[in-house]
Amino acid sequence: MLPYAAYLRVYEPLNAFAEPEKSIWAAYAVSEKRPRRVGALDVEHTHALRRLIAVPPIVAPVRESRDAYVRRAEDVTYICPWETRLRSWLAFDRFRAGMSEQLAEMFVPQRVAEQADGAFDRWKRQSGTLTPHILSSTWQVPIAWFVPFVAKERWLVLGAHDDNPGGGPTTATPVRTLIYVTPMAQARRRVARALAAVRRHAGDHLDAGEVESVGRWLEEFHPHSLVELDYGGLVHLLDDAALRADESVAEVGAAITGMETGQAELAVAMHKRVVARWRVVRALESAN
Repeated sequence: MLPYAAYLRVYEPLNAFAEPEKSIWAAYAVSEKRPRRVGALDVEHTHALRRLIAVPPIVAPVRESRDAYVRRAEDVTYICPWETRLRSWLAFDRFRAGMSEQLAEMFVPQRVAEQADGAFDRWKRQSGTLTPHILSSTWQVPIAWFVPFVAKERWLVLGAHDDNPGGGPTTATPVRTLIYVTPMAQARRRVARALAAVRRHAGDHLDAGEVESVGRWLEEFHPHSLVELDYGGLVHLLDDAALRADESVAEVGAAITGMETGQAELAVAMHKRVVARWRVVRALESAN
């Protein structure tokens, strides 16, 4: 079972990396031993589970991952490093921010947490950035994540019909996926356009702060990168009909157009449609 999480990823062109990273990733991209796309999420999840069930739990790996997602387009190789160690530290900080110190200690002993904090502090003094190439969101796709894309950039694969003979949500079809991919220049342009529209209608529709946050994150990377929205494990919460009917990107785009053209009813209707769809998915987190 994959985690019920979606991912927003940036793939930078190989030339964006300085040596020796560039040579390392170049060799990695042609390696026969690296995890392939269809199994990469499963590998990430397996490693995470091993750290969680350890006694005591391991907050972050001792070393940074040397794995990455790889894309090739028009003879250019693009790399999206997993950065598991950095993402684990950042996730641990978010985890503790949402609960009391006493409750957090029930999950991770204070001694282990202090060791993780010390390692993270040392890493921050040596590293130039805290910006990961991958953002993740459990039980939902944040509405602002739809902004960088348009409907024609969708790629939906449902797998063979025999994988799910009874219909309904699937649980383990490895090829089941829904993703969007777009060039960085397009993504930034669409976010800037949306932010301008949202600021003129503050509080009515999309959250300006969330859209701005996505825009700032995109600005951290090479201008010739690729941006990918991956529904990840969330596709296993939705049946084939629901995935085919999911037009969240198009609906968010229509809401932005409605704001720009003064069609308030269109903007409200499209925004409500997206919110209602993902409210149903989020509700499954507390289902038994």
